[in-house]
Amino acid sequence: MTSSEPEKPGKQERRRGDILGISALAAALLSGLAGDKLSQSIDSTGWIKVAGISLTIVLALIWAVYNAPVGLRRYRRWRAGTAGEAGELHRAAEEVEQWSVSLGSDAGGLAAAEWFQQNEPRLRELLATEKAEDDSADDLARICDALETWYLRRHDRPALLKLSELLAAVAEGCGRRELTELAAARAATAYRLMGDLETASTRLGHSDNVATHGRTAAALVTRRHVERALLHFARAEQMPAGGDRDEVVQNAREHLDDARLHRPGPDLAGEVAIQLNLAITHLYQQDPEGALDQLRPAAARASVAGDGSAHAHALELTGIAAWMQRSPQEAKRWWQQAEHLYAEVDEPEGRARCLQHLGSAEVVANRLDNARAYLEQSAALRGDTPTHPLLTRYLKAARDSIDPPTTLDESPHRTPKNWLHRLLTRLLHR
Repeated sequence: MTSSEPEKPGKQERRRGDILGISALAAALLSGLAGDKLSQSIDSTGWIKVAGISLTIVLALIWAVYNAPVGLRRYRRWRAGTAGEAGELHRAAEEVEQWSVSLGSDAGGLAAAEWFQQNEPRLRELLATEKAEDDSADDLARICDALETWYLRRHDRPALLKLSELLAAVAEGCGRRELTELAAARAATAYRLMGDLETASTRLGHSDNVATHGRTAAALVTRRHVERALLHFARAEQMPAGGDRDEVVQNAREHLDDARLHRPGPDLAGEVAIQLNLAITHLYQQDPEGALDQLRPAAARASVAGDGSAHAHALELTGIAAWMQRSPQEAKRWWQQAEHLYAEVDEPEGRARCLQHLGSAEVVANRLDNARAYLEQSAALRGDTPTHPLLTRYLKAARDSIDPPTTLDESPHRTPKNWLHRLLTRLLHR
């Protein structure tokens, strides 16, 4: 496997091209208007000529101010491309960003996973050795964004926490407040995945109101709301059914509603992710029909978009809804389809969950040989069964053949979708 770029540019690159195209169009309109006024003023005399020239100067100044940020970014990129190490950093950021868009996709998910597997050590070394300066901050942050997507898929919690520390150092080195906020939110995600919910909540609080203006701030507010919802889900997993858990789940739902309201502009992947998480709240509230109302359009949209990861997640949750409706055979068919899709995009944690669902269902049906096969595959994919007590419980029941559970006790919790990371990448580094 070579380190060449994917054949087709990712959505992120196309959207950046759209943004630059709009900027170029605005510049052309201003230039054209200025040219017309200049021509008119040349053919005029007296005060009309003076007014025409003045208007031309004003329009030229507007044009210059409007395009100054774009020109500055292009100048910095030119400088980066002419300096040895900086050029290497910029090329690495461009390459990893394109591959990260392919992660989880139907078309290039496996190739992207293989590329990350081979190139992650090189990227980590770049992050550790490159000095954080104004010219390098964006490229360093883009590499962090892409590696976050990779580490979340691999459930590599220590690496994700280290990544947040590296981004915080970049933010401090160049005075980028929005990167400080993103680093704090990323640390909160890492601590939540480690099970340290109190520290996660504290770090998430540290990210509040650091970047306060514009679409970037709106995207960061959206991320905080989603992360707070996931924190509530994590607490719900540790609580018995009843009033307290219902209140926690309702809080999660309110944060997801707020995330939808704050999401800066239309975004298909964002809408799918929020629908999936809203479906989780319905499942916790014992409302499978409400969950299916969210899951059907989410699955359809993910399929059309070629997002195999989101499609698989929708099918997995549909299986849980079917089980709650006392349709075990239908539930197993959904989980088998989801497991197949997760395998196609090389998402081992998703596969492990589906195999756990299937094995647990076989334990409940007292088909223990089948249960052992599924559950042992799940454990092999995870490699750390002590941190998955539910899997350990069902494995013990399947192996010992003593008092197997008579009900399926599965939580629909999952990590956040990559749309937030892509959205923040577009806003922070374009």
